[in-house]
Amino acid sequence: MTHLTPNALSAAELIAAVDLGSNSFHLVIARIVDGALQLLHREKQKVQLADGLDEQQMLSDEAMQRGLSVLRQFAETLKDMPPQAVRVIATYTLRRAKNSARFLQQAQAIFPFPIEVIAGQEEARLIYQGVAHFETYTGQRLVIDIGGGSTEFAIGVDFQPLKLASRNMGCVSFAKFFFQKGKISPKRFERALLLAEQELENIYTGYKATGWLQAVGTSGTIKTIKDIVSGLGWHPHVIRLEHLEKLQQLLLQVDQCEDLNLPGLTEDRKQLLAPGLAILLASFRMLGIDEMVYVDAALREGVLYEMSDRLQHQDIRQHTIQSLIKRYAIDTEQAGRVSQTLEVLWQQSHEAWQLGEEWRQLLQFACYVYEIGLQINSSSVQRHSAYILNNANLPGFNQEQQRVLASLVRYHRRKIKPDDVSAFYLYRQVDFYHALTIFRLAVLLNQKRRDDIVPAFNCIAQSAELTLLLPESWYQQHTVLAADLRTEQQFLKRAGLTLHCPGLPELSDEN
Repeated sequence: MTHLTPNALSAAELIAAVDLGSNSFHLVIARIVDGALQLLHREKQKVQLADGLDEQQMLSDEAMQRGLSVLRQFAETLKDMPPQAVRVIATYTLRRAKNSARFLQQAQAIFPFPIEVIAGQEEARLIYQGVAHFETYTGQRLVIDIGGGSTEFAIGVDFQPLKLASRNMGCVSFAKFFFQKGKISPKRFERALLLAEQELENIYTGYKATGWLQAVGTSGTIKTIKDIVSGLGWHPHVIRLEHLEKLQQLLLQVDQCEDLNLPGLTEDRKQLLAPGLAILLASFRMLGIDEMVYVDAALREGVLYEMSDRLQHQDIRQHTIQSLIKRYAIDTEQAGRVSQTLEVLWQQSHEAWQLGEEWRQLLQFACYVYEIGLQINSSSVQRHSAYILNNANLPGFNQEQQRVLASLVRYHRRKIKPDDVSAFYLYRQVDFYHALTIFRLAVLLNQKRRDDIVPAFNCIAQSAELTLLLPESWYQQHTVLAADLRTEQQFLKRAGLTLHCPGLPELSDEN
């Protein structure tokens, strides 16, 4: 997977973001003019992917086909754009579905762009970035986005999020469980309201303590409620708690969603008004929100702005790694040694092994976080480090990038167990093992944690082999490291890789 470069932008002139949401799929095409985004084209298709998710978290064939049909349309729109100019983000339903790999594999055949499944907190961060870039506000603010399967919450100031959360409640999933076949009743609404309040129990104390000066709502559900409030003449652009309570009373006057006749309510949103209102009303009450404004920017705009930032070499992932370094008191001198050695190995192997720039970045990140588990215990540090990386909130990393990083760290030393290594969708498995090989060697050669140990060396990569060319005199001076390299040959062999070390002395037959 690669990301947009300045040269690529001048060739493409455009960037695009695709949001595979639980209710709708969105496509936005933009260009960057003097550092600002200029939106050129939008497409939205209702898919209701979350409606196909059953109680066992399996996505139905019908829902998959609805999604694939829209991806075919999007592929036609994007056919003239280079892959590096398009970023595709999948949210709640595809991160929850146990059989999401099947959908992603089918999508590969018709949609020539990698699909990144992101964690809930990462979704909340991107939504916040979309709002923060779209509309300037000097104070602290709360952002809420009600999606088809989940609702995201963020508090931040300027471009810096302070709190991020994702709760498993959305207008499509609530419609399916509480308002089946469009039926409305006071009991159904109260049950939906109660579950939404329960979902908020874990975050409301921290959010209220952090506080905000402005509450912002984004996306279709809150836009619909804002349009109804405006259409009824209650307020031209602000949603207040009293408006939601009055709207609840109007809604409960009918027995079927299809019978709702309210200004600003379109046909395609009738089934989603009751569940969306229950979630927003619970949010207002639990968080103590007095009023909310609507902003017409969300996840896809956040993705576009982040692509723009990466063009200017402002990769949020760099900030994430720096935060981990500080939090876990990582030995940056040692990380720097490993990083320098890895750079030599990468420069001399990446062309033969076809390791792109994205692998270079992930490997460099791994150099600085492979020892974060030392704060737990130095024994099995690779396991502790991988656990932290698998379970931490890592802004800027999609779920698969996070798993790749954790896997590199998990197997940076000792035995490699291919059967335990995750299968990847965005990355080739062979690339992972090639990247792991040079990462392991970079760590091994620097295990004495000194600047004067690693000599000038060369390496030659081909197929499943790597030849490491070190001075023979070095092996004689560093017998322990030489023994470790012999052991490493055996570890790599079990993973289907051959490490050649010309001049490496054989084990002595003595004793």
